[in-house]
Amino acid sequence: MTRSSLRLRLALAGAVAICLSLALAGWGLTLLFSAHVERRAVGELETHLDQVLGALERGASGALILGNQPADPRFRQPYGGLYWQIDTAGETLRSRSLWDWQLTLPALSPTDGLAVLHDLRAPDGRRLLGVERSVVLPPSLGGETVTLLLAMDRDALSAATRGFAEDLLPYLALLAVALIAAGWLQLRIGLRPLGELGRRLSAIRTGDAERLGENLPSEVSPLASDFDALLAAREAEMQAARQRAGDLAHGLKTPLQALLGESQRLRQAGHEQTAESIEQIVGSMRQHVDRELTRTRVASRAGGACSDVAAVVAQVVDVIVRTPAGARLDWDTLMTGDGGPGPTAGAPMQAALDPADLAEALGTLVENAARYASRRVEITARINDAALIEMGVRDDGPGLPESALTGLLDRGARLDECGGNTGLGLAICREIAEGAGGGLTLENAHPGLRARLTLPAVRQARRQR
Repeated sequence: MTRSSLRLRLALAGAVAICLSLALAGWGLTLLFSAHVERRAVGELETHLDQVLGALERGASGALILGNQPADPRFRQPYGGLYWQIDTAGETLRSRSLWDWQLTLPALSPTDGLAVLHDLRAPDGRRLLGVERSVVLPPSLGGETVTLLLAMDRDALSAATRGFAEDLLPYLALLAVALIAAGWLQLRIGLRPLGELGRRLSAIRTGDAERLGENLPSEVSPLASDFDALLAAREAEMQAARQRAGDLAHGLKTPLQALLGESQRLRQAGHEQTAESIEQIVGSMRQHVDRELTRTRVASRAGGACSDVAAVVAQVVDVIVRTPAGARLDWDTLMTGDGGPGPTAGAPMQAALDPADLAEALGTLVENAARYASRRVEITARINDAALIEMGVRDDGPGLPESALTGLLDRGARLDECGGNTGLGLAICREIAEGAGGGLTLENAHPGLRARLTLPAVRQARRQR
């Protein structure tokens, strides 16, 4: 699917890029939030440190004591998550939350007034965030240097970071969905000119248009202009080739007619066998010349041709019933496309083919059916779901061997060699159908033979132009 759809490939690439970008943004926001939480925690520890420092005093025995305990109850709860410790020259004071455990300080103490962060371990092994400060006490407190250490559990900080990430995740997911939907909408709008380009190409293929035209975005307009120029060049080349083929075919007619005159003189001179051989060769060559002229005529009429199927069928049948072979038969015609449901309702069935070419192709099929039918010939026409006209000509004669049918369908087979009941006219009929974008098939109908002629139907929009 990713190879066949440009829109899907771009949408998948955009979705992956959006998800990766939002994941990176979420990771970065989580890091920023963690740093912010840690700064707030350090500020809180420094506040507690100032409170502890301000509560130092000398007891009756002359030892340092903490006159007022910090208000936070976690200092008084064993392993409560907040800890303070004061190291002096002779003793260590600590909070009740440390219980019987002592925080280990680094070997080098900071200078006076400098706060340093430490990664410490709690009594139960948890990681701590610590703030240490060395302070020289005033003379009223003995003037000695003490070290104060305030610490708190990092688990609380990690929990806050995890909570932020969990709260952020739904919003990132919602944002991803919104961005992917917006990207898909952008792709639909951005690739719409390619869809329009495809529709115009389809219109050229079906004969509803001759060029891609203008009114396209600037990114697509050069491509459309080059394509139109290519179409014009190819049409000129094909027109020249058709003209050369027609000139060649017309040029051969006069020499062939002269050869027939020579054959008549040879016959009069008594050379019957030689004259018959020349006439057979000339007849074969004239058949091929007529075939090329038909192909040239069909190609030159392609594009804007249009014919009323029912009218052509009536015209062909009217001619055939006047012949001895057609006068003895019953003729049934059924045009199921006229006035039927769909876009062709109320309008005659129109084939994208010149009326003369349709009459020639259909006339060949009807003439063959009349030649081999026993009592009845049936002609039907309908428009299928693919906007193609399916015409059928069926007789109730002996039909054809299956091997002959297979040979008739082979491309490049000489149809006049497949049996005495088919000639070059059947090949011309097939070429007329294929030149218009249709086809011809033969099948045994038991009884009889059915010829299926498929031709493109003229669309409603084209009829109204």
